[in-house]
Amino acid sequence: MSVGIVMLVHTALARAEQVARHWAAAGCPVVIHVDKTVPRKTYNAFAASLGDLPDVKFCQRHRCEWGTWGIVAGSQSAAELMLESFPDVRHVYLASGSCLPLRPVQELIDYLDSRPRTDFIESATTADVPWTVGGLDKERFTMRFPFSWKKHRYLFDRYVLLQRRIGFKRRIPNGIVPHMGSQWWCLTRQTLSAILEDPERETYDRYFAKVWIPDESYFQTLARQYSTNIESRSLTLSKFDFQGKPHIFYDDHLQLLRRSDCFVARKIWPHADRLYEAFLTDEAGAMKRTEPNPGKIDRIFAKAVERRTRGRPGLFMQGRWPNEGWDNGMTSSKYSVFEGFSDLFEDFEAWLGKATGARVHGHLYGPERVEYGGGQSVINGALSDSAAIRDYNPKAFLTNLIWNTRGERQCFQFGPRDSQKISWHVAKDPNAQISVITGAWAVPLFFSNQNFAEIRAEAARLQRIESKHLDILRSPHSKARIRIWTMAEFIEAPMEPLQTIIDEIGPKNTRRLAEAPKMVDLSGFGQFLQNLKNQGMHPYLMGDFPVTNDKNLAPRKPRKPYLVQ
Repeated sequence: MSVGIVMLVHTALARAEQVARHWAAAGCPVVIHVDKTVPRKTYNAFAASLGDLPDVKFCQRHRCEWGTWGIVAGSQSAAELMLESFPDVRHVYLASGSCLPLRPVQELIDYLDSRPRTDFIESATTADVPWTVGGLDKERFTMRFPFSWKKHRYLFDRYVLLQRRIGFKRRIPNGIVPHMGSQWWCLTRQTLSAILEDPERETYDRYFAKVWIPDESYFQTLARQYSTNIESRSLTLSKFDFQGKPHIFYDDHLQLLRRSDCFVARKIWPHADRLYEAFLTDEAGAMKRTEPNPGKIDRIFAKAVERRTRGRPGLFMQGRWPNEGWDNGMTSSKYSVFEGFSDLFEDFEAWLGKATGARVHGHLYGPERVEYGGGQSVINGALSDSAAIRDYNPKAFLTNLIWNTRGERQCFQFGPRDSQKISWHVAKDPNAQISVITGAWAVPLFFSNQNFAEIRAEAARLQRIESKHLDILRSPHSKARIRIWTMAEFIEAPMEPLQTIIDEIGPKNTRRLAEAPKMVDLSGFGQFLQNLKNQGMHPYLMGDFPVTNDKNLAPRKPRKPYLVQ
């Protein structure tokens, strides 16, 4: 009877009974504290179910709420009853109702018997702990916290703000140095009795009763006053995520828990039948004797945290979605955006698909519908061609499209007639390859049968939109691979830029392109632009396009495109 178990129970009482019987069967006395919020009828039934075990006792109940003093008060009451009722106990092990022994209890007894004066309690100063979440590390000891964080969040936050504004600071009694650590400790009788029988206990209790989350600092601080040999670690495997919430272990964590070599683990899901059957067993089916080493699985938990906070490139999950800047890349793979090409070339999409082998779409952000390649109305991932659904979240639409079609290069058309809400997202995406022929939007107007006044108004509108779009592409914040030509520059020698674009989309061809896509007939286009100027509209995005310039314009040495790395 060298190890006594203190259990803090508030839910899943049937599992707590099962574990308590396991402890008692191995010769460990058990004192159970049941949260006062548990109904009296339920509590009485639970106590009666363990009435056949003489070494299982129940202590005075306290109302326990996360972050408040009640958890410490419950631990104190149970520990006092343990020391009083079982004088042979040398170590007191604090556990919860959701804790599960992973190794034979006799191994824990032997382990502690060989270390009779060692206290196992995680205890570090606030400057040395990296796990505090919420900005209250030193302040939790210098402010007062009379309000429940869970039930009265508004009062809690306002009272903290008030104390900060007036510069209120509490005096730490008797010069003790606050320490923090895991709630789950294993203390020797000497150390625990010294804490509970300290003449200054009333002073310490009054102080810690208004400390934030005192169950992680009360015993951790006072153990430093009396212990002669502290190992600053817990014998209980208890892992927390990046938000400070405990990991819950399920049936599929069986092998993971076996690799930890720890004596006890929490939190175990109450319905993890496989875990309870595997570990509450005889010694023959238990783990081998070895030093507890939770660090063996720390790498797995670190990867889990990274996956949750960073995720995979271009895949947004619920845990990261509300947090700006938590994305790990905007999209999952490379894609190409063509602006003005389908206006300047006939059947450009079919030619591009044949030349590259990529999936080529029309205007994905067109005003009427999403123009998927091949005229599809639904594409991978059940993405419909509804413009309303797409425009509800244009960034998510593109991200999902690239993710759902990963492994296949996507190309689509874009222009000033399309929804512009995606401009910044695409410009900042390193996976995007953007090729722009400025002013090509005027070609459909040139062939339209509208009144010239309507053409002039529409040309002015489209030019304003494209000008703003170009400002975004030329911004220092743009990360995409961007190439910009004026229309006049491009038509002088289209083969070279087309070859460069095609080479970037896929593996470089063993031979150069045999032919370019067929360009529309631009006879009279120069005069069309002059007519716009004569009507008071200045079409400057097309470049130097003289009135005499027809499609048979004499070729000149091409100028290099504007390239944004």
